[in-house]
Amino acid sequence: MGAVVSCITSIFRTIGSVLMAIVNGIGNILHAIISGIVAFFDILISFLSCGYCGGRRRRMGGSRMSTRRHHATTTSRI
Repeated sequence: MGAVVSCITSIFRTIGSVLMAIVNGIGNILHAIISGIVAFFDILISFLSCGYCGGRRRRMGGSRMSTRRHHATTTSRI
């Protein structure tokens, strides 16, 4: 009689583990989808707010600041 109860208990534990694995998998899928949507909107907002769209650039204090890059020259010794 004890073996039958042990077998039934084991079956219910297995069913519970399977159901929890399914719920956990669905939760992970939803988490990945929501993270992807948030990342997409983050990229979209950063693209729209940095000034490349509409031909406008942000200016500090209303003055025009020109950016000039200085590249260091390297010489190779042979």
